[in-house]
Amino acid sequence: MQEQKLSRGLKNRHVQLIAIGGAIGTGLFLGAGKSIHLAGPSILFAYLITGVICFLIMRALGELLLSNLKYHSFVDFVRYYLGNMAAFITGWTYWFCWISIAMADLTAVGLYTQYWLPDVPQWMPGLIALVILLIMNLATVKLFGEMEFWFALIKVIAILALIVIGIFMIIKGLSTNSGSASFTNIWGHGGMFPNGINGFILSFQMVVFAFVGIELVGLTAGETEDPEKVIPKAINNIPIRIIIFYIGALIVIMSIYPWNAINPAKSPFVQVFVAVGIAVAAGIVNFVVLTSAASACNSAIFSTSRMVYSLSKDKNAPVPFAKLNARKVPSNALFFSTLVILIAVILNYVMPEGVFTLITSISTVCFIFIWGITVISHLKYRKTRPNLAKVNKFKLPFYPFSNYLILAFLAFVLVVLALAEDTRVALFVTPVWFILLIAIYMMRKPNANLIDRVNKGKIAN
Repeated sequence: MQEQKLSRGLKNRHVQLIAIGGAIGTGLFLGAGKSIHLAGPSILFAYLITGVICFLIMRALGELLLSNLKYHSFVDFVRYYLGNMAAFITGWTYWFCWISIAMADLTAVGLYTQYWLPDVPQWMPGLIALVILLIMNLATVKLFGEMEFWFALIKVIAILALIVIGIFMIIKGLSTNSGSASFTNIWGHGGMFPNGINGFILSFQMVVFAFVGIELVGLTAGETEDPEKVIPKAINNIPIRIIIFYIGALIVIMSIYPWNAINPAKSPFVQVFVAVGIAVAAGIVNFVVLTSAASACNSAIFSTSRMVYSLSKDKNAPVPFAKLNARKVPSNALFFSTLVILIAVILNYVMPEGVFTLITSISTVCFIFIWGITVISHLKYRKTRPNLAKVNKFKLPFYPFSNYLILAFLAFVLVVLALAEDTRVALFVTPVWFILLIAIYMMRKPNANLIDRVNKGKIAN
């Protein structure tokens, strides 16, 4: 019987926009005001530093994926280089990360819809969105790519509109309720570090949150038409996207409004659009964040289903989840993940808000684990497969310095999370998740060494 394989239905434009969507979080539209208030203009340096680190992580991920085109996700190379237990823990942790993101974003869909339809129950828009996204994901992977293409395009247009309008205001020196628009507003109100080094350091927790999901492009490798060409292009374009979409937008915002005149409770995008007389500015930004939340949920459905599919193929999840439908989509895995997301949304309405915040905070800590395990796998790959690394055309620059730099940065972020009261609890609760996974693995895998050897043989060069 011929082995079922995922369809390579994602085109170059799909992957490029998925990469952009992963690099632009909803936090930029809603959370930028809080970040600016905390760090002042030094937030630019926080985004730049985090952006460089994320680019290096993606280069390590890209090199690993292209070292063997049989790899369909990072779980494949984690299993090969770090063993089946590491793959089991990594796969289910990544699944949990995106499930919790879907929980948060489906709730957000309901809240954002109530901006226009206040009488509609909060659960209804989220449920409708989930059903629509499930149906479209069940059709073909190309439809997933199309949805992400348009969702990402809306975010790009909104940011570019802000930058163009802002530059016009700066060149003309137009006045706002906080004075004239000018680049001097960036450093003219207490310098670049008005809140000292503490505000700068604490801002990293929110900045790192904004980049969560950037690794999603790595999950598209198994369904991309020409991964050797498309994946490197998507990853190499990340720096310019960060400069334009994050650094560019924040420079424009703080040039129009000094950092201390920006309301941390409101979107700075709304403030800029209102300044030029766009009366429906709040509605525009609400539409952008609504589509951004739908995009994140769409990504969650895709990524969790592919992760469960990958785990099932290696006997780390029930076997039926590896079955593909006639359109080469892992339908059983899709239904499973969507059902869990639906249960989570229902639970969200009966659980206190603090518990839900805890779950999403744990998810962020888990994302840091995923990034770290990717870099460690890359280190192992370079040390154990030097001949394979030698012929790879897409290498991580400055190996092994880059690897240790990334790991040091991730350790630094964990320390910052420990300093912040709202994330500190999650940092101490997260080990429970890993202990639970290890216990489940040990109960299900008494012959783990044999499985390791079998799985390695599947994807050996």
